[in-house]
Amino acid sequence: MKPKKLKKRIQQLEKSLREGSEKLARLKRRLQQAETAKSLKAARKSAARATASAGNRPSSAKKPKKKLNLSPERRAQLAAAMKARWAAKRAAEGNSATSGDQNSPPPPMQPPENRGDGV
Repeated sequence: MKPKKLKKRIQQLEKSLREGSEKLARLKRRLQQAETAKSLKAARKSAARATASAGNRPSSAKKPKKKLNLSPERRAQLAAAMKARWAAKRAAEGNSATSGDQNSPPPPMQPPENRGDGV
């Protein structure tokens, strides 16, 4: 390689190394700032939680329920499905309640009586 070309190459490499170190320093600073911001945010959040738990929060301050954008047909379909689920649940509870009341074991089966007429 010619000396002029070599000088240019060396200059380019030195420049890229200089810029690389500057870029590295810049990225390190940015990382440090992000970590500091994160810790500040966490501290603020915990302080807010502490003050919120210390103050009595009224129960009426709950978020209102979001209204679903349903077509009337879909609303009717969902209502029918929910009614069927509730009916099945009530039926299951009714069955378990009647069987739950009888904690005693079922009476032993008696062998059928043999009658002379075969009936």
